[in-house]
Amino acid sequence: MLRTVISLVMMWTLYIGTVGAAVVPEYAKWGLIAVKETQQRYQADIIDYLHVGRTYLSANKAEEKFKLWIRTKDGSEFGVYVYLQFNPAHDTEYTIRYERVG
Repeated sequence: MLRTVISLVMMWTLYIGTVGAAVVPEYAKWGLIAVKETQQRYQADIIDYLHVGRTYLSANKAEEKFKLWIRTKDGSEFGVYVYLQFNPAHDTEYTIRYERVG
C-alpha cells in the first residue's frame, strides 16, 4: 500500500512538472508595451492587467486590446483600454490608442 501511494505521488509530481512549463503567449510583447506606455502616459502604477483579445483588421494589420486598472499618485483608480495596432507579419507597431473608463 505504501509503495502504491509513493508511486502515485511520484507520478503526480512528474505530471505537475511537465504541465507547469508555460509557453509565452503571442500577445506578451504587446502587453509589455501597453503597460510601459500607460505607466508613462498616466504616471501611475498598474494594479491589474487583462488581455482582452486580438482582432485582425486587414491582411497586414491586427489590433491587441488590453484593459489595465491603474492607481495614480493621489490614490485615484480607473481603467484604461489600450489598443495596439501592428503588422502581424512583421510584428511591428503601428499605433497605440487609449480609452479611459470608470
